Amino acid sequence: MSADFFDSTSEQQIESFSKSAREMLAGYGLNDVEVKCINYEFNATFSVVTGSGDKYALRINVNSTRTVGNIAGEIEFVNFVSRIPGIKVARPVANSKDSYISSVVHPESGRTLHGILYTWLEGEEIGDEPTHEQLVRLGAAMARMHQSSREFKLSEKAQLPTFSDWLWGTEDYLLSSKSLLTKEQFTAIKSAIAVIEADTQDLFAANPTQVIHGDMHGWNLMWHEGELFIFDFDDCGYGIPHQDLAITMYYLDTPEQEAAVLEGYRTVCELPSYTKAQMNSLLLQRRLVLLNYLYETKNPEHKEMLPAYLEKSMERVNGFLTGVRG
Repeated sequence: MSADFFDSTSEQQIESFSKSAREMLAGYGLNDVEVKCINYEFNATFSVVTGSGDKYALRINVNSTRTVGNIAGEIEFVNFVSRIPGIKVARPVANSKDSYISSVVHPESGRTLHGILYTWLEGEEIGDEPTHEQLVRLGAAMARMHQSSREFKLSEKAQLPTFSDWLWGTEDYLLSSKSLLTKEQFTAIKSAIAVIEADTQDLFAANPTQVIHGDMHGWNLMWHEGELFIFDFDDCGYGIPHQDLAITMYYLDTPEQEAAVLEGYRTVCELPSYTKAQMNSLLLQRRLVLLNYLYETKNPEHKEMLPAYLEKSMERVNGFLTGVRG
């Protein structure tokens, strides 16, 4: 793997991955198309427009450690969710080999890249300023997904991780030998993680696991003509509904917003049972996962976020340890 490639600018990396995008698209018979990078953060997403005006979204896994089996699991789950009444999602598109996964070698990074072509979603991302109506609809859609996915089963060729550990199976950059934390930071985070893992174990012992989305926030939700659409299932895996709720709440700003999500959820089914302390653990877990990602990522802009994010994270950790169980 070439470390030099990921030391280049985001613009240079995007230009290089754009070539891989075109190589993948050729496998769909999409050669004379307009290709534009619309998101380069954890992974790279490209809009694809044909000469006749048909549109698609191509996601190429760049930072993702998902295996081909994991991607197959994502596709099976998305196709399952697309059939749940009241839920709308972007759907995967098969290539000319009748496969939903396209893979190409990327010489500059020394990696084999995997991509999925999805149908295009019109509208605007809900983002970080959702309306009350949008949050209620989000809660209801989440509840419908949780209800239905209790019965979802993967095929033998697909695998998904189980989210019972605090890092959800990703590599540890906070407490391992790769840690760059100070002694004080390391000790505090280790103490917080011990509480998080104990609460997670209790919740898993009391609730059956099922496949969850794992990343339901405003930037993975589209709103178009009064309808909600869900996309980016790249983080789906076996967990409990509480974890989806915690991730959604992590990105909200006010108690009123949280109440709107819970209101929508209750229109479909009862909320999963949890204590305030357990939810606080899941909320902090999300922050620490994102902190761990900033130590791992090759994305230049994200790496620049680390000092400020670490400082705020330590404030949250220390508050959690001194106050959340008071």
